[in-house]
Amino acid sequence: MSAASPELIAIADRVIAQARSGEQVEAFVSRGNETEIRIYEGEIEHFVSAQSEGIGIRVVRDGRTGFAYAGTLDESAIASVLEQARDNVQFGTSDEWAGLASPDGVAVVPQELWSDALAAYPTGHKIDLAKQLERLTRAVDPRVRVDDADYSDASGEAAVANTAGIRVSGRENGCFVSVSTLADDGDETQTGFGFSVGRSPEEFDLDRAAREAADRATRLLGAVKPPSKRVTVVLDPYVTAQFLGVLSSALNGENVSKGRSLFANRLGEPVASPLFTLIDDPTNPKAYSATDIDGEGLAARRNSLIEGGVLQGFVHSSYSARRAGTLSTGNAVRGGFKGTPGVGCLAMQLQPGTRSQAELVADVDDGVLIQMVQGLHSGVNPISGDFSTGASGLLISNGQLGAPVREFTIASTLQRMLHDIVEVGADVDWLPMRAAGVSLVIRDITMSGA
Repeated sequence: MSAASPELIAIADRVIAQARSGEQVEAFVSRGNETEIRIYEGEIEHFVSAQSEGIGIRVVRDGRTGFAYAGTLDESAIASVLEQARDNVQFGTSDEWAGLASPDGVAVVPQELWSDALAAYPTGHKIDLAKQLERLTRAVDPRVRVDDADYSDASGEAAVANTAGIRVSGRENGCFVSVSTLADDGDETQTGFGFSVGRSPEEFDLDRAAREAADRATRLLGAVKPPSKRVTVVLDPYVTAQFLGVLSSALNGENVSKGRSLFANRLGEPVASPLFTLIDDPTNPKAYSATDIDGEGLAARRNSLIEGGVLQGFVHSSYSARRAGTLSTGNAVRGGFKGTPGVGCLAMQLQPGTRSQAELVADVDDGVLIQMVQGLHSGVNPISGDFSTGASGLLISNGQLGAPVREFTIASTLQRMLHDIVEVGADVDWLPMRAAGVSLVIRDITMSGA
């Protein structure tokens, strides 16, 4: 967030001022707007412009937590929410680690998270952007049809205050465009997609999004099921971002404390190739999910998770940190005023290498460029490490991209894959998700096809 929200922090202050003896009270107050536009064949197929506001209140007493919320900032409703949260304490389970975040002395990293240009951007221009993206994509290749072209943005302001001394507020906004494609060749159809993200629409690269969406679809035309064998894979940046999303579960401090992580009890041990350095850095303004405070009001910060292949730490909220006997890493996450904070990675990034994807491919004698995966979350177990997922892409032979392939699976374990990383690319791709993408080369993967 950036820039203060005096109205919302004043509401939060009034709530915590009503705390009774023996109570810990937290108020999370937010207001937001979002726009979603979908274009199909030059016409608006879907349009949503939504506003929301509300408050969530937590009360902790004698190790029990009560929570309630309301989708309004009316004073009478807020008073009712506070009383409901107090009433709900009696139904909470006693938990020795229950409590609220306290100031930890970590300074907030100043960031420009609010764009006046986006806030003032006319709705008609947003529609025009999606229409332009559709036109550009169609023009790339006559075999390409556009399934839909979309524009999305979101803005929000929030305030968090509690009786332990947290008192912060701010606002942030962001936007992205995306396009889904279909490529036809006779009776065959393949799909593709493209993105562009920015703090404001002026940062979009529509031409690149259009080219990527068309290329992803057309390059798979004529795809067949490949023979089964062990190969080196080159993960496309979007696939790598999805892969990091799976790893985030294993790096979640609460999961680790519950024994639900393949990294449990492995701090300080080599868990990956020395080429693999993974950080969670929401203070990097290039990340779509960049922020300056976490869901409890603590300063967001750069956390090194795996450095040179060695496991350095896990991400924690104040609750998971107390449970693990450590300190919060500023990684409390919450979906808004309707829920209590959890814990999770905020903006994962791999330390990039020095070479492009084309250069990485040139060093692979027998492999496959993985362009898309299916069923990643259902086919991967972050506790055991078992990894098996459907995929499609392009064969690599003697350093050259070859025939398109589909309807095969790639399988290994997360433990082996991390150690079998050969190289990390330089082609960082900032995506509308909590992980940045980059090409990743992994050897000795089982490809099961024909």
